[in-house]
Amino acid sequence: MSQMSFSDAEYAGKRKQTRREVFLAEMEQVVPWDALLALIEPEYPKAGRGRRPYALMTMLRIHLMQNWFGYSDPAMEEALYEVAPLRRFAGLSLTRGSLPDETTILNFRHLLEKHELAPKLLAAVNEHLGDKGLLLRQGTIVDATIIHAPPSTKNKDRARDPDMHQTRKGQQWYFGMKAHIGADVESGLVHTVTTTPANVSDVSETEKLLHGNEESVHCDAGYTGADKREELKDNKAQWHIAARRGTIKAMPEGELKEATQTLETIKAAIRARVEHPFRVIKCQFGYRKVRFKGLVKNTAQIVVLFALSNLWMVRKKLLSMTAECKRPPTPPSAGVGAMPGATTYRCPGPWWSGVG
Repeated sequence: MSQMSFSDAEYAGKRKQTRREVFLAEMEQVVPWDALLALIEPEYPKAGRGRRPYALMTMLRIHLMQNWFGYSDPAMEEALYEVAPLRRFAGLSLTRGSLPDETTILNFRHLLEKHELAPKLLAAVNEHLGDKGLLLRQGTIVDATIIHAPPSTKNKDRARDPDMHQTRKGQQWYFGMKAHIGADVESGLVHTVTTTPANVSDVSETEKLLHGNEESVHCDAGYTGADKREELKDNKAQWHIAARRGTIKAMPEGELKEATQTLETIKAAIRARVEHPFRVIKCQFGYRKVRFKGLVKNTAQIVVLFALSNLWMVRKKLLSMTAECKRPPTPPSAGVGAMPGATTYRCPGPWWSGVG
């Protein structure tokens, strides 16, 4: 039996679980680890004459924690030394072997970028959710959000990132990129992601965000005319595009205007589901600004973030399914109304709740 470090021993003796530990415990159960590992393993370095690579599971867990908590490569290395729950989630120990350095963490991220594995990871997550009946793909909501980039030229090249661009929204100017998504109309889960510089119009990306089997497509006013574009003329879906505010405001007062406002309210309530993935990556995962230079690296991270946001949004349903499958039978109930010989089941709660 290996000896525990002082930090591990101190951590094992505490009683309260932090929110980070609860979060990691939930993700431990809902991430489809086998499917993700199967995608990366063919491209992952094999043991040879050089230094033996770290276990693929360990590096994948570290990469996901980088996205969940917003760590840079150097900060992730230091966090593994300082934060016991992160070290435990990655399956590492201060006394058993070494911890990956920032270069090893960077090389794993570059591996995913080089082989364009991020879209495949999103597809694997969505296939897992589809098997669980959580991704229906009967309709699509399309939308986009601006991700800010540093506008300063006080750097080595004395220039802004050439892959980013500035755009105007309302009376405000922004510099950065856009993340365009197509989300399931029922669940709000993201099935398609594209990225562009911020000055690219939303409507030009519409065709790339549809999987082609939609019965309906929902868009805001920024997508006006999308249903009439040449590349979408063969699309048979019903289009529900929001009317521009100026158009409604210019209508004369009366029943027609009231009916139009009521219809727009109903359409907006449906489109609101597409805002949930944006909230998760910006508020839950803290991704408000680009973290790398260039569109390719940032695209790879954004796609992974939306895959993780899908798991986050349906984690409670996935956990209940897991508990449903694992619930043990209990002795026959003797309560009122119980049938002779009947077997009742008690669904245990998550391990951190103390129930079950």
